Amino acid sequence: MAELTQAAAMITVHEFHGFGHPAMAEEVRRKVPSLKKIYTYEDVRRMMEEKPNPSLNLLHIDADDIFTLCWTSGTEAQPKGCPLSHNNWRCQAAIALASGMQPSDVMLTAGPLVNMASVGTVYVPWLRFGGTVVLHHPFDPQLLLKQMVQERIQYTLLVPAVVNMILKHPAAQGVDLSSIRVITVGSAPPSLWSMQEFKKRWNVDIGNIWGQNEGTALVSGVEEVPDMAIRVDHLPRYGAPGVEWATSMARFVQTKVVDPDGTELTENGAVGELLYRGPNVIPGYFRRPDLNAQAFDADGYFRTGDLFQIAQGRYLKFFERAKDIIIRGGYNISAQEVENVLLGHPAVQDVAAVGMPDENLGERTCVYVVPKPGQTVTLEDLTGYMKDQGVATYKLPERLELVEAIPRNPVGKILKKELRRDIRDKLGVSP
Repeated sequence: MAELTQAAAMITVHEFHGFGHPAMAEEVRRKVPSLKKIYTYEDVRRMMEEKPNPSLNLLHIDADDIFTLCWTSGTEAQPKGCPLSHNNWRCQAAIALASGMQPSDVMLTAGPLVNMASVGTVYVPWLRFGGTVVLHHPFDPQLLLKQMVQERIQYTLLVPAVVNMILKHPAAQGVDLSSIRVITVGSAPPSLWSMQEFKKRWNVDIGNIWGQNEGTALVSGVEEVPDMAIRVDHLPRYGAPGVEWATSMARFVQTKVVDPDGTELTENGAVGELLYRGPNVIPGYFRRPDLNAQAFDADGYFRTGDLFQIAQGRYLKFFERAKDIIIRGGYNISAQEVENVLLGHPAVQDVAAVGMPDENLGERTCVYVVPKPGQTVTLEDLTGYMKDQGVATYKLPERLELVEAIPRNPVGKILKKELRRDIRDKLGVSP
């Protein structure tokens, strides 16, 4: 990152969990000639107490200058820099209001301030509209619940695994979460079970948000999609002909769904890659012109790499990341659908589904499951439960791997690549 950005300075913590970060920074400085200054947070606090240099007033900041440079989380590839300007963020903050947050809210961010999840749904809206931000990192479930209660949190963004953990954690029973008005779930769609449970126990509404560091954002909040059964997996189809949304900025955003040849799909039920265009999207990856030709189409739409299905004309249903689709004998299985159903199983704490190689069908579904403490889980338990939920037979998992934890990156996304490699190794199949 230092080499790509030609960074002039680095700010870091003096020590964390026994690791000396300044020493690491010095090592980077020896390799990157542009890196001249290294500061710790103690240095920054000291500077804040000093009289500012008058020459700083001569610096010109333009609304189209880069405000943040977030990096893709890299579950499948090397991270890429996503530069967003002040103007980009002004638009993005307005779109975030569709989640149900309100100016002056007390907002909690449960993840690190490194990407769209926390920066885009909590930090920048706080800068734009005011309120209070409560930080939480590294993740501690009991501390998270304590903060929600003591700080009287009104809005937060969580990932599905944390939402389900709260519902199944013994410490959450009887906890007063009455201050919370809305929770937005990101990184993957929530399960209907979790939405119903939060509403029943605490009268808390859960919204559904899909977004990327590149600036794309579809927000399914209570105002936009009041029906919970629809909100669980439907997102606004911004730019759909004749459709209006409560979110004011939505009128400036356009989406389209295309087939592998780039032909736009418009009929209900059609599945294709989502392309997205709007004033909240990066103009291109930072100093990577080699990537931009493939990242945008001829009309300036960003290729998201995610598959969506057109529903009822006005909605988009997240189908899957293209590489996470399990193709069993020609039938497409959404790993996310399998995971969301199984998260409702009373003995399942966490779950991930991946395709495993099969000579006859191409792929079959393997699920990695973390059982709740003191519970036992069998494949027959899981398939029986899914059948009771009305899931089609071809979508049922055909192998179970019991694990202590699902591997995730620092922002909560499941590292499917590791799981696919693990099951290939166990089957003795080469990549």
